[in-house]
Amino acid sequence: MSKPAVQSFFDPDTFTVSYIVSDPETARAAIVDSVLDFDQASGRTSTRSADRIVDQVRKSGFTVEWILETHVHADHLSAAPFLQKELGGTIGIGGHVTDVQKVFGDLFDAGPGFARDGSQFGHLFQDGETFRIGNIEAEAIWTPGHTPACMVYHIGDAAFVGDTLFMPDFGTARCDFPGGDARELYRSVQKIYALPDETRLFMCHDYKAPGRDYFAWETTVAEEKAHNIHLDAETTEEAFVKMRTERDATLDMPRLILPSVQINMRAGNLPDPADNGLRYLKLPIDAV
Repeated sequence: MSKPAVQSFFDPDTFTVSYIVSDPETARAAIVDSVLDFDQASGRTSTRSADRIVDQVRKSGFTVEWILETHVHADHLSAAPFLQKELGGTIGIGGHVTDVQKVFGDLFDAGPGFARDGSQFGHLFQDGETFRIGNIEAEAIWTPGHTPACMVYHIGDAAFVGDTLFMPDFGTARCDFPGGDARELYRSVQKIYALPDETRLFMCHDYKAPGRDYFAWETTVAEEKAHNIHLDAETTEEAFVKMRTERDATLDMPRLILPSVQINMRAGNLPDPADNGLRYLKLPIDAV
């Protein structure tokens, strides 16, 4: 199986890992789960994290074909439009993003001007759809549970799992966001576990599991099946659903969920300016 080159970029503020995935033969590349820096106190954005990716792509001479989102992130803003402007490429996400847009379009009172058909994105992937990065074959795998629109991108011998899984010592994604479902997540993880054992798995986040004093974001299917503390190869569906439901009830909402979802459901585009020329985000009260 083809082996893409993978370069990682860790953002310590949101504990997010972004990736450049490239075909060594053709220098064609994809960017996965980029970060637009956002200071919540001031409302200011910065492209500091995305600039690192731009610099690396240009230094390496890559041609960017895809800017991929594994889902509508609730913990960081996407830099996809900025990267597309600088580097080109098609912004892609799972086709069920329309489900997320309907729910959160209503929550944020986005109004009739906000399209709920996914048209902000350049491509909506369907389950099992194949595509290429240079000469490397890739497949989009629908993995709902954390959100209705989660996708895993299986590219050569590597898979980018978004928030579906974390490192084996940290477990699995929460399922208590609108449209989340622990039973669906269990079944989605089985799709990942059906990949070859040697498949490299790349996480979207790492928070340092208890007892581990370093960040980590790469593992394998075999390691997850053997050691994932929430869902290994022997865990039953009922046991997982019980654990995940009880655990989720104790978790706080992500720090940046309200700004993140408003931006990311628009493919990373900021809201249109108001009459005074400024852009605004909404803060629903007692709603989340």
